[in-house]
Amino acid sequence: MKLSTRILLLIILLCQVPAFGQKISDDSLLKKANQEIYNNPDNAIGIGKKLLQKEKDINKSIKIYLLLSTAEIAKRNFDESLRHILKARELVRKTSDLKVQTSFFILVAIQFQQMELYSKSLETLDEADEYLAQFPEGLSFKYFETARSYALRGMIYKSQSNPEIALQEFIIAVKNFEKVKQKKTTYFNQSIMYYNIGYCYLSLNQREKAEQAFIKSMDFAGLIKAKSLEAFALKGMAEVHKQKHQNQAALELLIKAQELGKESGDLTLNEGIYKDMANNYLAMGEQDQYQQFSRKYIETRYKREQRELSSIDHAIDAHIIETQKKNREIISHYNYLIATSVIAGLIVLTLLTLMSLKIRKRNTNYQKEIQKLLRS
Repeated sequence: MKLSTRILLLIILLCQVPAFGQKISDDSLLKKANQEIYNNPDNAIGIGKKLLQKEKDINKSIKIYLLLSTAEIAKRNFDESLRHILKARELVRKTSDLKVQTSFFILVAIQFQQMELYSKSLETLDEADEYLAQFPEGLSFKYFETARSYALRGMIYKSQSNPEIALQEFIIAVKNFEKVKQKKTTYFNQSIMYYNIGYCYLSLNQREKAEQAFIKSMDFAGLIKAKSLEAFALKGMAEVHKQKHQNQAALELLIKAQELGKESGDLTLNEGIYKDMANNYLAMGEQDQYQQFSRKYIETRYKREQRELSSIDHAIDAHIIETQKKNREIISHYNYLIATSVIAGLIVLTLLTLMSLKIRKRNTNYQKEIQKLLRS
């Protein structure tokens, strides 16, 4: 799986902030957990689990499960992330909160996109759009979630080698993020969007525009001190230098990216960095360095793929369980209709029989009365 198709996982970082404006228990802890999702996801998970243990409200529990899922995605633990998603799904069915429902389905769509289940991701996005359509214009929440929807669709087009269409979707996403009143909540997402815009321009051989986009990505990441996002932006800038055959300059940027990305433990980021470093060393004729980073790239890729395979297996199992459940509901509903029809039929038949007997009895009495009249 290409690194550029996976970066959207970061876009869910602040899904709770615009979506869930109401105060929740231990709000300061939850805020801290959100801030540490990518730089220290283990700490975010620890905070989330503690909050979950004492939370009784359904909507608040859903928010915490979404936090846990997001943090697990940051660690590329899709198996654990999916487990939290499935628990949240059971609770979502019991709530009528449109904001919670909308954010949940978009998060699930992102989960499917991460696992390259693109048709399932688009199907889930369509479901989220149905909820979004119920919100009035002018709400920051609607702009935020609309932006995420366009961003995710852009990611899917990009992964399917349609950079022109993807670029259009990303630009619309950026415009919607800019409409959100709480500007700081969108800095993460705008950094991610410009990173992907940069790669779209690279695919279209527009290097100057690509470099400008990566610089914007770096600037937004710097505003919130998101080291992992800064690392991704540096990686993009290194790619521009690589395409210009400026391999030493590219390596310097990749080394900086590697240092920034150490804290997050992002396997996909490290995989991409190792691969690019190996290719640059190869272009420079440094075989020893090339072999060293090629080995690191292969090891990291294997580790990442093993995690994803496990997650996909669980996703398939979950889909089968969901399908079986729907089948049982359909069969149960069908059996109910049959039983209702049979009972209704028996009631009607009984009434008709009683009416028939009553009419026959009445006719018999009429005949007797007529006979009496004739004899008299």
